[in-house]
Amino acid sequence: MATVDECRAALRKLGEQYDEVDQESRARHVVERSISCHISDLGVTFYGRIHHGGLGPFDDLPSSDGKSADVKLTIGSDDLISLVNGELDMGRAVFGGRIKVDASFGDLLRLRKLL
Repeated sequence: MATVDECRAALRKLGEQYDEVDQESRARHVVERSISCHISDLGVTFYGRIHHGGLGPFDDLPSSDGKSADVKLTIGSDDLISLVNGELDMGRAVFGGRIKVDASFGDLLRLRKLL
């Protein structure tokens, strides 16, 4: 099991990887959304945003507006690390139940294009 700090670092790395997505793809597929990433085996949740300028930063506190996240991910700590390191395929992990995504159908399609 990975630690909370390792998960926080993995989410930072995910944001850096997102920065590598070309501007044209971002313009076509990104709609600003709030994101929560619940690490199921650690019982912690990180909160962030996806927007044209980037992903994150992720924080331990939800947004102050009181709304729940538009896109909610639930993942184990080791699976998060594997996903970010390119060792775990997002599609297979979702269909295999290792990652749970709670989002609108449109958001799912947009995220699929970026991952």
